[in-house]
Amino acid sequence: MDAYIDSDEDKDEAIDGDKKKKLFAKELRCMMYGFGDERACYQESIDLLGELVNEFISDLVSKAMELGKVHGKIHVEDIVFLIRRDQRKYSRMKELLTMNEELKKARKAFDEGNF
Repeated sequence: MDAYIDSDEDKDEAIDGDKKKKLFAKELRCMMYGFGDERACYQESIDLLGELVNEFISDLVSKAMELGKVHGKIHVEDIVFLIRRDQRKYSRMKELLTMNEELKKARKAFDEGNF
């Protein structure tokens, strides 16, 4: 692949593509093991899942940018709107947002010394 790259910009783009594949590699490996795969799973499987995750996130962000009221910014409500019909994703997101709020309150109480 590197033999066909002509400019520095193309090299940077190829390196960015490799970083995108590896962005969630550790987490995907742990998830695959947790769901019953071997501890040393195939790198090709991790790369494929990494591509799928990156594609999903890119599509979701692109759609959220189109829906957003302010161009260049994505709000939580935009993501909620996009996944509202997928019950599993919606309930997981709602759970994570609730947990995030609880953690913020706990940190604030701890910092103030009101624990």
